[in-house]
Amino acid sequence: MPPAALSVHLAIGQAYAWSVFKPPLEGALGLSGTASALPFQLGIVMLGLSAAFGGTLVERNGPRWAMFVSMTCFSSGFLLSALGVATGQYWLVVLGYGLVGGIGLGIGYISPVSTLIKWFPDRPGMATGIAIMGFGGGALIASPWSAGMLAAFGTDTAGIAKTFLVHGLVYAVFMSVGVFLVRVPPEGWRPPGWEPAVSAARRLVTTADVSARNAIRTPQFWCLWIILCLNVTAGIGILEKAAPMIRDYFSGTATPVAVGAAAGFVALLSLANMAGRFVWSSTSDVIGRKNVYRVYLGAGALLYLTIALAGNTSKPLFIVCALGILSFYGGGFATVPAYLKDLFGTYQVGAIHGRLLTAWSTAGILGPLIVNAVADAQESAGRTGPALYTSSLYVMIGLLVVGFLANELIRPVDARYHEPPAGDRTPVATRGGRS
Repeated sequence: MPPAALSVHLAIGQAYAWSVFKPPLEGALGLSGTASALPFQLGIVMLGLSAAFGGTLVERNGPRWAMFVSMTCFSSGFLLSALGVATGQYWLVVLGYGLVGGIGLGIGYISPVSTLIKWFPDRPGMATGIAIMGFGGGALIASPWSAGMLAAFGTDTAGIAKTFLVHGLVYAVFMSVGVFLVRVPPEGWRPPGWEPAVSAARRLVTTADVSARNAIRTPQFWCLWIILCLNVTAGIGILEKAAPMIRDYFSGTATPVAVGAAAGFVALLSLANMAGRFVWSSTSDVIGRKNVYRVYLGAGALLYLTIALAGNTSKPLFIVCALGILSFYGGGFATVPAYLKDLFGTYQVGAIHGRLLTAWSTAGILGPLIVNAVADAQESAGRTGPALYTSSLYVMIGLLVVGFLANELIRPVDARYHEPPAGDRTPVATRGGRS
């Protein structure tokens, strides 16, 4: 099951390497930084919306159906983008990568999560970390691969179009592995020696179940929505603009950052993002979800403050802080399905997770908009270096503090939202992917 999940998530995780395409697109098509971020922003919006509306379909039709839909949409998005760049029609890039590809992102993102939780009910944090780790690590592959193709094909419209075309074809083949491998466990399957009642000893872990319809009526769901939205906003702003940001930050110093080194920085961030998803989510199985989110939000705010105060005085300090922030960012994504499972049970956790990802859609607009708009405004005012981003950093600190407070408000779900015992309700059908 982990290879099936990773084949999809490593592919759709390419979204985190979008910043590699920003400078070539801006040069070839005459775009601003804000405009070149639009496909990425729309892709994240569609990720959340398609996950929210498609979550119940994924639960009903199974992971194999979901992975096939994801593969078709994600690959088609690249092919449309290639056509758009080749013909000079930027709206086709926005439509392809953002709208069509974004649907593939959302359906693919949630496709293995509930399945892995069912295979690993004793270690839900580790299970979701395995799946979502691939999404964080996708840019680790895509960033140098994309940079290498752009270097070989060129950064004019023809070269960018060829790069998009290769991406679409290769990812279609890679993602098909997951379509063929995925399976769901038999009804009622449990790991040997594991008892749900024992695992529910923690206060926030329940053995009851809550439907997706009832979950969105609880304050716990909306507290988690706020937490995810603000944690993602704080991380995605840096990630979307990572390559140009580190170059701008140290442009006026004795050791400026070259284009190739900036692409390497994107790959490092991807590695931290990927590692954080597995390490921190697995840690949450030991210390609890609420405690680990205290780390993500509290320590993340302190790291942003360090970057803001240090400026461009130390490149290693900037890189270490950015890596820490991205590890918390990735950990937040990977831990939230297990947090949902603790609070709402496994009954419709995939559908609940899909609805929660609308927070990611919101953050996909807010994060890049804050960083790009502030940077563009500061650049128009004649400022350079860290001054382009200082205001954005303080905004991110404020958002993380609000998220920290929302996490403190989470309590066990009231019994009136619980579903009746399993024998007294109609089960959610799960067909696709069963051997």
